[in-house]
Amino acid sequence: MRLKEGKDNCTYIVESIDMELNLERRLEALGLTPGSRITILNNDKKGAITVRFRGTRFALGKRIADHIMVGEDVA
Repeated sequence: MRLKEGKDNCTYIVESIDMELNLERRLEALGLTPGSRITILNNDKKGAITVRFRGTRFALGKRIADHIMVGEDVA
């Protein structure tokens, strides 16, 4: 599923990131890589999604969140 479809206070595993190379590299530099855990803090379905990964809070726009594929975290 896409990250923008996730629910508040749920943790997911990043499966893939499929966007333009420079933006994908920037996210990787921040620590958002396939296999990493990402927790949705606030997804109000209108504006940016607030997430936490690698211990830091980030706001991601819907366009970016639409290109991040995640799966359920079984832990």
